[in-house]
Amino acid sequence: MSKIAVIYYSSTGHVHQLAGALANGAADAGAKVRLRRVAELAPEEVIRRQDAWHEHYAATVDVVREAQLEDLEWADGFALGTPTRYGLPAAQLKEFIDQTGPLWLDGHLANKVATSFTSAANRHGGQESTLLALNNIFYHWGSLIVPPGYTHQVQYEAGGNPYGTSYESGLEGDLSVSVEALTAAHYQGFRLADYARRLVSGAYSLAGHPDGAEAEAAAIAAYNPPQASALG
Repeated sequence: MSKIAVIYYSSTGHVHQLAGALANGAADAGAKVRLRRVAELAPEEVIRRQDAWHEHYAATVDVVREAQLEDLEWADGFALGTPTRYGLPAAQLKEFIDQTGPLWLDGHLANKVATSFTSAANRHGGQESTLLALNNIFYHWGSLIVPPGYTHQVQYEAGGNPYGTSYESGLEGDLSVSVEALTAAHYQGFRLADYARRLVSGAYSLAGHPDGAEAEAAAIAAYNPPQASALG
């Protein structure tokens, strides 16, 4: 069984919903999953001035556990999610990432699978550049990037971003996320956990356990999209 950490920042809830769907996908692939939010950095008076931001913060601050560096050390793979901020990850997630130096130095982030996801108001609001910026971090960590690519039909139905799930939230204040995007996130989590399982099984086999682990490690699990009601 692999272990997956889904760590994200969300201001109004779109990335939070994607993170939940991705975590469910990893769990459906048989992984143990930790869903974690990074700490909010914005002053409370700023958050209170924006209803959607304040409502999401109040609804999740005591429900979703705050991410710790130990979550990354524990995991065999991780997914990082963030809204775009001028084509880059949000400062809240970046602040968490900037604390990972000791883990990186000790090799606790290397040889683990990783993937990224995002959301922006506009179709060309920097979604791909945000995902690529997160992937740059994975290069430095020595992680093995597992993008969704064009490996399943659900990717096309969600807009066809091969770098990672991305959702165009719009400018009308709609706080929901489409079923297509949630399904793509679910698939991304499933795929991440499946490759983490293969990596862990391969290491088990290489450690000298001749019990068929080689075949298990090589097998790619079939993905069947869940019903929309199971994506939350």
